[in-house]
Amino acid sequence: MPLIPWGAMMAEMPAIQVEDLRKHYGPVLAVDGISFTVARSVTCALLGGNGAGKTTTIAMLLGLLLPTSGRIRILGEEMPRGRQHVLPRMNFSSPYVDLPQRLTVKENLTVYARLYGVRQVGERLATLSRDLDIDTFFQRPYGSLSAGQKTRVALAKALLNEPEILLLDEPTASLDPDTADRMRSILIDYQRRNGATLLLASHNMSEVERLCDQVIMLRTGCIVATGAPHELIHRYGRKDMEEVFLDIARGIQGGEVFE
Repeated sequence: MPLIPWGAMMAEMPAIQVEDLRKHYGPVLAVDGISFTVARSVTCALLGGNGAGKTTTIAMLLGLLLPTSGRIRILGEEMPRGRQHVLPRMNFSSPYVDLPQRLTVKENLTVYARLYGVRQVGERLATLSRDLDIDTFFQRPYGSLSAGQKTRVALAKALLNEPEILLLDEPTASLDPDTADRMRSILIDYQRRNGATLLLASHNMSEVERLCDQVIMLRTGCIVATGAPHELIHRYGRKDMEEVFLDIARGIQGGEVFE
């Protein structure tokens, strides 16, 4: 039997594997035994209403929260035990996580670039500044920026190390339609050019339809539906993902309420 090259074997492993994952906050069960797999080079949406368990799941994938039970494997490494090997190959963006307020945008990005061991930091910052159109406020303190400007800086921070896995929490929140469209185009180009895996939480269903190959729908900490956007639209007999999301958030399936 011929040996499979190590690189080829690693490439076949899913980017993210989750098995029977649970997280309790005291008596509250935030994530209730979910299992899913995200293949490499796929863009996957993690969807659900407020309190569905999206942010808790992402925090556990990053190793920021310890699961109550269950298993997480990222790029073939068990988490959180293997996070020192995995975290340099990942990054995270959220408009709800602030950077140091008094540092300028350039200073903030420089600090993170060095933490991630980015080579040719000046060249990398110049590229991101141009691509994400943040050069006009590059020297301003982060705390003085608008919400939309902070969202773009958060995305620049997430792309600094050219991650193999990019976790995105509301990546276009607070952006005007034109800027949001340009940011989505940047993410699509980055994913295709680098073969990266993207996992995003979003309440923008047109964004999900445009970006995502796969959807995982959460409700009260449980997975209630999975599939490609067009598959879910067909399965629920709806015209778009907005209507599918509303049905699932309200516990409706096929016109009937489900538990």
